[in-house]
Formats: sequence, structure tokens, C-alpha cells
Amino acid sequence: MIEKHLDIPTAHGAMNSFVVYPEEGGPHPVILFYMDAPGYREELRDMARRIAAVGYYVVLPNLYYRTSRDFYLKERTEAAMAVMFEHMNSITNALVTSDTEAMLRFLDAQLEANAQMVSAVGYCMSGPFVFAAAAEYPERFKSIAAIHPAHMVTKHADSPHLIGSKLKCETYIACAEIDIWAPPATIKVLEDALTAAQTPYRLEWYGACEHGFVFPKRPAYNQAAAERHWERLFELWRRTVG
Repeated sequence: MIEKHLDIPTAHGAMNSFVVYPEEGGPHPVILFYMDAPGYREELRDMARRIAAVGYYVVLPNLYYRTSRDFYLKERTEAAMAVMFEHMNSITNALVTSDTEAMLRFLDAQLEANAQMVSAVGYCMSGPFVFAAAAEYPERFKSIAAIHPAHMVTKHADSPHLIGSKLKCETYIACAEIDIWAPPATIKVLEDALTAAQTPYRLEWYGACEHGFVFPKRPAYNQAAAERHWERLFELWRRTVG
């Protein structure tokens, strides 16, 4: 495996990122890995390695680079959570879409990456980000996945439930049954909107699971559900980017 810590130039500065891909057999299909709210950390890099190990070129950017190059939530105290929310609220769909353009430009120059075969996965706060990226660059994304996503129905014009008609790629949404960030009533609005827009999507509920169930170091971790999510992702990617 080849691992690199590098800066990707963006319109707003240097976005520190983790890149990992197999040593042989390239160029490899690309997976853009959009992080969750707790921040840029080794737990996510381990997940990126798992994806790369089966044949993908993975880019994991630090979406908080504008405010911090290394923030992650080390303990769930009130003070620490407040800092996390400050970082989370500092980024928007528009900013991450701009970052995505920078990542795509970076990928176009990488011989080891097949930049014509791109998928993306976003966790938690990044569910809306993968929707926004695929809506802005529909010709670049073959599929996207939003895992226990938050803020999928908002009053903003770029809310995921309002941009479904712009999505041309296959879309997978994994919802935790117990999730204050995405309660059933909210997800029903999203699902109705995607159906009306004829978006090519699959939405799946993970019963008795809480928000964050895929992360081994989170209190909500559910191994069986996490493994099911990996099964769904690998099948999605096999089918859409190879």
C-alpha cells in the first residue's frame, strides 16, 4: 500500500489530506472520503486503508483545514463538543463543493488514479456534502453514499432533498433508526422528494442502531451494522466504478 500525507491546493488554501492506494494494478478507481464532525483522525485513516486494500485510490481530506489542520474530538466534554460544532458550522455545501473541484483537479493529474471512475462516501455532517458535490459535478460521479447523514432537510436552496433532480449517479443512504440528526419524519421528507425527482437511490434503515454506528471508537458502534454498511459500499463501488 502507498500512503501519502499531502496538501491539495484549493481556492481557500492548502487542504491537508490523506491519500492511500494499492502499490500495484493501477490506475485505480477513486473514492472520495468525506469525514464526520468529530474531525480528521487516525480512525478515519484506518477506514480509508480498508477501502484502498480492495483496489481503490482513496482521498480523505481534512474539511476543517480552513480553521484547523489537526482537530479531532478527543473527549465528549461540553467544552470540546462546543469547539467541534464551531468547526462544523464553519463549512457549507458551497465550500465543500469548491474543495471537491480542487480534489477532482488533483486527481486528473495522478497517474495512479482513474479519475474517470469516481465515487464518494460521506458520514454524518458530510451526507449533504456528497449530495452537493454530485449535483454540482454530475458528469464526474458514478455513485455516492451518505451514511447516517445529518441535515438532509433544511430551509436552504442546496438542501439534499431539494437537489435530488440534479443527481444522475446511483445514490445509497444508510439511516440509523435512533438518530436525533435524522429522525424518521425528516428522512420521510427526503425520501418523498428523491422519489418525486426520480433520483436513482436506495435508502436503507439500520434497525436499533444509533448515529455513528459505523465507527469502532464511538460509543454507538454496532459491529454487525458496520459490516453491513461495508458490504453495501463495496457492492455499490464494484457495480459503479469497478
